[in-house]
Amino acid sequence: MERRNLWQRMSGPLKVGVVFAAIGMILTIIGVIRDPSTPDTVWAFGVGALISGATWGLVSWAIATAAVEVERDLARKAAEDHDSHGDHGA
Repeated sequence: MERRNLWQRMSGPLKVGVVFAAIGMILTIIGVIRDPSTPDTVWAFGVGALISGATWGLVSWAIATAAVEVERDLARKAAEDHDSHGDHGA
């Protein structure tokens, strides 16, 4: 039995969501560090990273999932059209 790691078991849209969540968290941490008016506390880093990571991750996952579903629907429609038109050519 093949053992696959967690990354390999994730779907494409989930991978997109995780990557964008990580990017959002990194950008938030950079923003907190660069902004002199933001307190450098664990709370500021944690809440900021959590909110931006969750937002970026959820939105990018939803967009990627919608794109996959549209592609799947288009492929299914093309296959149905091909099957229905294939018998009439002879």
